[in-house]
Amino acid sequence: MKVNSEKFGELNNQAVHAYTLLNDEGLKITCLDYGCVISNIEMPDSKGKIESVVLGFDSIEEYQKYSPYFGAVVGRVAGRIGGASFELNNETYRLEKNEGNNHLHGGKEGFSHKIWNAKTIETTDHVGVEFTYVSKDGEEGYPGNLEVKVTYTLTNKNEFHISYEGTTDQDTLINLTNHTYFNLSGNLKETVLDHVLKMKSNEFLELNDDLLPTGEVLNVTDTPFDFREGHSLKEGVDSAHPQNILVGKGFDHPFLLEAEAENQMSLFDPASGRKIEVKTDQPSVVLYTGNHLDEEFEIRGVHSEKYLGVCLETQGLPDAIHHKHFPSCVLKPGEKYKAYTHYTFITDGSL
Repeated sequence: MKVNSEKFGELNNQAVHAYTLLNDEGLKITCLDYGCVISNIEMPDSKGKIESVVLGFDSIEEYQKYSPYFGAVVGRVAGRIGGASFELNNETYRLEKNEGNNHLHGGKEGFSHKIWNAKTIETTDHVGVEFTYVSKDGEEGYPGNLEVKVTYTLTNKNEFHISYEGTTDQDTLINLTNHTYFNLSGNLKETVLDHVLKMKSNEFLELNDDLLPTGEVLNVTDTPFDFREGHSLKEGVDSAHPQNILVGKGFDHPFLLEAEAENQMSLFDPASGRKIEVKTDQPSVVLYTGNHLDEEFEIRGVHSEKYLGVCLETQGLPDAIHHKHFPSCVLKPGEKYKAYTHYTFITDGSL
């Protein structure tokens, strides 16, 4: 195993670097110190053919111009905050409105657009990169100086781990996730509509017209949202369910996960045999099927289109600050925010 680093480009006269993690099994993961972006993952299919399985770009200019958070860590708070404001300790905080009247993924210049400090990791068991960033008091309207650490590690067992940590000097909000778009067909040969998702989730959150949680928790039984036995993503795209239609025909919903269940999710492409198993300590995952992907650019020579990638955004519940019955996203001085997500990449998978 090893880590290679090279200059990726420049942003505001500051160098952006790419770090490539390689293991002995043919798995290669490239990440940037810009937004902690996972820019590429290459893995073999069931016949040994190595191809890319994520959406990403090869230049910083493309990320700046086109990227809908491809591969990035988003924060301080992932997802939407209704009205771009919240109350904390009897004080109202007003945030950047960067999606209509709401605040999305940390704002116009959230964590996904920052250059992080990076330190490589090489041990006998794993290789990786540790990213750190200090979000100053008032950044994007949030209170408190927030110190954040995101660590990516890769093992020879084809396991990829993401861990998050955060501390603050004032009460603030935090809810981090990684926004990688997966496509296991290889080099974006097909959309993800025939990918099969299996997920240990009995409930999902109902959304309103702004794609914000209404606060209602719905049961998945007898709906296209029931992935407990596994089914193709296409079933949700073709569905007449009002919640599928609301988000642009597909999914953009938080699913509640069984705590500490083994392999809470698995994403499988029958054509390539590639499979990813996912486990997290977070209470939910936002399943997004790329319903709104822009069709005005190319991704490594492939024309962008709807459903070209699928996101599994493990996180706390979106807009939790406005729903007292949701797990809190408030971080206080003296506490430590911690979260993790583990991925296992399998080259000869089955449902």
